[in-house]
Amino acid sequence: MSVHPKSNAELLREQRKIYAASGAAFLLCIVLLGGAHAFLPDLVEFQGEALESRLSFLAGATLFLAVWVIVGIGMVARGRRRSAEDIGGSAYSRPSPRIAVASAFLQNTLEQSVVAAVAMFALLMLAGAAGMPFIAAWVVLFGIGRITFFLGYPKGAGGRAFGMALTMLPSIAAFLISIALLVARF
Repeated sequence: MSVHPKSNAELLREQRKIYAASGAAFLLCIVLLGGAHAFLPDLVEFQGEALESRLSFLAGATLFLAVWVIVGIGMVARGRRRSAEDIGGSAYSRPSPRIAVASAFLQNTLEQSVVAAVAMFALLMLAGAAGMPFIAAWVVLFGIGRITFFLGYPKGAGGRAFGMALTMLPSIAAFLISIALLVARF
C-alpha cells in the first residue's frame, strides 16, 4: 500500500480510514474516561484537594508522559548510532528512511506531551481532586495511543490515526472542561 495517496479516490479512502480510526479512539476514550470517573474513586483513594496533593499527583502523571519522550529519544539515538547517513545529526541532513518513523514519533510525542501536560495542569487546578481519575485514565490512553501511533505510522495516515486521536482526544476534553470550569467561576 502506498503511504501517499496518488488520486482523489485514494485520498478519500485514506480519509475514511482516518475517520473510522478516530471514531474508534473516541469511543475508547469515552469508555475509559467515563469508567475512570465512575469507578476509580471507589477503587483507589486519590490524594486530597490540597495544592501539594494535586501537584504531587500531577508530577506523577507528567512523569508517565516523559517516559514516552524518553522512548522516542532512545529510538532516534539508537538509529543514529547505527546509520552512517544519520550519525551526523539532524542539523546536517533530513532523517534517512532508517530513522524517519522514529524521528516522526519523537516529534509528535514531544508535541503531544507538552499539550497534555498543560491540559493536565489546567484540569487539576480547576477541577481539583475530581480531575484525578480522568488524568489516571488519560495516562493509560496516552501510552496506548503512543504505541498504536508508532505501530500504525508505516501504514499511512489511516494507520496512525487511532493512536493520534487516542493521544489527543483527552487533551481536547481536558481543555474544554477546564475552559468551562474557568468560565463558570466568573
